[in-house]
Amino acid sequence: MNHKNMTAGKSLFDGKLLRAALRGAVCKLSPRTQWANPVMFVVYLGALLTTLLWMQGLMDRESQNLGFTLAIALWLWFTVLFANFAEALAEGRSRAQAESLRGMKRDTMAKVLQQPSYGSSWIPVRASELRKGVTLLVEAGDVIALDGTVIEGVASVDESAITGESAPVIREAGGDFSSVTGGTRVLSDWLVVQVSVNPGESFLDRMISMVESAKRQKTPNELALSILLVGLTLVFLLVIVTLWPFSAFAVSQAGSGSVVSIAVLVALLVCLIPTTIGGLLSAIGVAGMSRMMQANVIATSGRAVEAAGDVDVLLLDKTGTITWGNRQASEFFPAPGVTALQLAEAAQLASLADETPEGRSVVNLARERHGLPDRIAAELVAEFVPFTAQTRMSGVDLPAPHGLRSLRKGAADAVRSHVQALGGSLPAAVQQSVDNVSRKGSTPLVVADGPRVLGVIELKDIVKPGMRERFAELRRMGIQTVMVTGDNPLTAAAIAAEAGVDDYLAEARPEDKLQLIRSHQAAGRLVAMTGDGTNDAPALAQADVAVAMNSGTQAAKEAGNMVDLDSNPTKLIEVVATGKQMLMTRGALTTFSVANDVAKYFAIIPAAFVGTYPQLASLNVMQLHSADSAILSAVIFNALIIIALVPLALRGVSYRAVGAAALLRRNLLIYGLGGLIVPFVAIKLIDMSLTLLGLV
Repeated sequence: MNHKNMTAGKSLFDGKLLRAALRGAVCKLSPRTQWANPVMFVVYLGALLTTLLWMQGLMDRESQNLGFTLAIALWLWFTVLFANFAEALAEGRSRAQAESLRGMKRDTMAKVLQQPSYGSSWIPVRASELRKGVTLLVEAGDVIALDGTVIEGVASVDESAITGESAPVIREAGGDFSSVTGGTRVLSDWLVVQVSVNPGESFLDRMISMVESAKRQKTPNELALSILLVGLTLVFLLVIVTLWPFSAFAVSQAGSGSVVSIAVLVALLVCLIPTTIGGLLSAIGVAGMSRMMQANVIATSGRAVEAAGDVDVLLLDKTGTITWGNRQASEFFPAPGVTALQLAEAAQLASLADETPEGRSVVNLARERHGLPDRIAAELVAEFVPFTAQTRMSGVDLPAPHGLRSLRKGAADAVRSHVQALGGSLPAAVQQSVDNVSRKGSTPLVVADGPRVLGVIELKDIVKPGMRERFAELRRMGIQTVMVTGDNPLTAAAIAAEAGVDDYLAEARPEDKLQLIRSHQAAGRLVAMTGDGTNDAPALAQADVAVAMNSGTQAAKEAGNMVDLDSNPTKLIEVVATGKQMLMTRGALTTFSVANDVAKYFAIIPAAFVGTYPQLASLNVMQLHSADSAILSAVIFNALIIIALVPLALRGVSYRAVGAAALLRRNLLIYGLGGLIVPFVAIKLIDMSLTLLGLV
């Protein structure tokens, strides 16, 4: 089983993960670990203080409120443990992913060539002993020992161990598909590979380090929220510190009542500070990277995932992303005096030996549109003329009753020159068809039979189904889409209009992409893009979110801050959605955390000071049983709500493409109003349970 299936199949409640998370929660009780989360460190100190107060009461043999103090201490420890458990569970999922990746590492034997060319002698060397720059021979059935670049040969490679996809891919020297990954297997033919990394620096090693939660850095938004939470904690800490002298002074002046106890003040502080979001904040960040990994995208940092959620502009390659990339024959336009069937038959015959996707599509269109029989090149007694860059034509020479029948198809100007050389000419109606096809953004191919022009084939770069709807969804998210293509402006405009993108960049060179990204960033926008070639590397390095294709070059993968193992350029849309989901989850739980403090105020403040100020009893709107039960119920709820929200923190809030205003209203309604109502109900139920059990 590949790592993709393994990690995707891990349940939040997998027994092994839960047991590891429980152990991790206990291990994280060290002060050094707790200090990393200031909010929970305050709870940690409160748990220590109340435990010491209870132990002091035992030694002084003071039985008054010892049970209450012990209960407060225990539930504060549970609060810390539950927060540790949430973080440990998120980290455990990441470690499970890393372990599944480690399982793919093998110390295989490599064939090191004496000379960097096929046919030279080789010696066997272990992968762990290889160094950057050596040249390997990898033949059918061999495992590629380390990452490298193909410098000779072409072969079919099984990358399912990395990508999870069973279909093999073609790797060849030159171009954007020359990069190979260690751990993949050659299925056919052979490759000469120049190793591009040292052991321990391979893509698989980088993947492992990327998913290790210990290496996760806090993102800017997370740091800002942490500072806010620390500020709120300090404010409430100062408030609580001043309450004890005020309580003592009020009792001395009134000559009656009781001073609020230290244990109650600690409980009040823990309930006032934002412990819910404080306990879940780290888990949300780790889970965001984990969800990205489950989508088969490796993010180099949480910063990249978070930036994806704030993206304003999306740069997408036309070929392979918006369109299928292979032009398809879509229509026949016969010349005057020629039937569509005659044109289709000639086009099919001229394309039988053409194994390109375009050539096969001509054959298929002729068969499907006009019912022509299936034919194969081997059936014909003919001489096939291959396409060359010089002639820009291909075709077939067939024996005919009155001599040789010469069928050609190719670019309009090339066929014009061909028929003129044979004494023919390009009819005005055919030229009009060529111009009409070009204006639509398609490619015209002219078909000729000797000196006679038969008509035009339209080759259309087919837009992938559903792309218009996806771009409309991005528009609702407030994201501008820009199509980047090397096509001429006329073709680019036609495809952009059909796909529904907001803008396009035609005849794009690497420096044009870089300039476009910089211009958007100068206007204060965050830019995301995908790429797979070496010429994409500068733009990928400049973009805020750069998703490199695993099938692409090493330069592209090193320039990006994410790598898509599936090499699916449209994955960028899922990356943005995952980033937004992480930001939404953090915002929703922060809203809930702040809102549920309101209910805890009504429960605990009147109960804490009713002994000092009896008039506060009128604020007991929930009709809680007693002061002790009110305080203990609030503390218990404060602990249990963290563990109740762990699945939501790890899975993320469900995301829909709506505007920011609608999203804010939805969050306020669900998590704001819910944060107000749930604590009132839960604290009352806990109070009733404690009363029925006789614990207060």
